[in-house]
Amino acid sequence: MARLSAETPFLHPDVELTEAQLGRYVEIGKGSRIAWSSFDDYAYCDRYADVANASVGKFANIAAFTRIGATDHPLDTAACHHFLYRSSDYWDDAEVDEAFFEHRRSRRARIGHDTWIGNGAMIKPEVTLGDGAVVASGAVVTKDVAPYTIVAGTPARVLRLRQPPEVAERLMALAWWDWDHALLRERLEDFRSLPALEFLEKYEG
Repeated sequence: MARLSAETPFLHPDVELTEAQLGRYVEIGKGSRIAWSSFDDYAYCDRYADVANASVGKFANIAAFTRIGATDHPLDTAACHHFLYRSSDYWDDAEVDEAFFEHRRSRRARIGHDTWIGNGAMIKPEVTLGDGAVVASGAVVTKDVAPYTIVAGTPARVLRLRQPPEVAERLMALAWWDWDHALLRERLEDFRSLPALEFLEKYEG
């Protein structure tokens, strides 16, 4: 029997979920924390991922110890400590700064379909990874990444293209990630064996 299912996300031990929406065949690794975020179908994260205020696309591959939507502290005020906005933790007569938290949650990171984020990488708020993009281990991504582009470094810079632009455009038009589960199974051997260009030639139109 298959380990993953359409009905119930597979949650490893010690997962923390806060207002998370999880799609079909989703897996969340041990000790991961997912807050105010969505994982679309077939997306997964490995151990101890920390994902906040993010929309994660289908078939996203998120390695261990990644941070997506890393939260910021205020820099324009006299202090940057979280007593400014988590004030009720410090004083009985103070309230949390709800406006600060609403602003933080509005700054969503967007992770495209068929993306791969390597071990220990960080994706900053309001960054978009295009479909098919790859982030190398340990990279810090502060700007949008174009589809089917591989980035590395701190801050992340383009390393190379995963696919030529014309192939990338055709893959996005094919949108295989929207195929149903049975069709994915039917074409599994071609996914495994055919280079992207041959796969496109077989299944376009």
